[in-house]
Amino acid sequence: MSKRTAVIGASPNPDRYAYRATLSLKKYGHPVFPVGIHKGEIGNEVILTDKSQLTDIDTVTLYVGPKNQETWIPYILGLKPKRIIFNPGTENPVLEAAAEKQGIECVIGCTLVMLSVGQY
Repeated sequence: MSKRTAVIGASPNPDRYAYRATLSLKKYGHPVFPVGIHKGEIGNEVILTDKSQLTDIDTVTLYVGPKNQETWIPYILGLKPKRIIFNPGTENPVLEAAAEKQGIECVIGCTLVMLSVGQY
């Protein structure tokens, strides 16, 4: 089953994990919405830089470190995802607690690994 996924911290830099995750999500058939602060594209997906209010988001996969998450928290929670994946280095107890309070599942994991082993 495909899961509409917002990639928070998307970057047009092919060396970044958010870039790789965006391509992998598409490869595995998930509708993907890269959201970041730098304009550009990942494959044929335009990076959304205006914090567009997306709808029906199943998963937010996070690629923004805790020091830079504060301005993202209202946006992430406003997407009302079913789950948030905290990729390595993005773990944040404040965001986790706020998300769980709203009934959002929090997963500490790696999107790329989850996709590759069929646990996404």
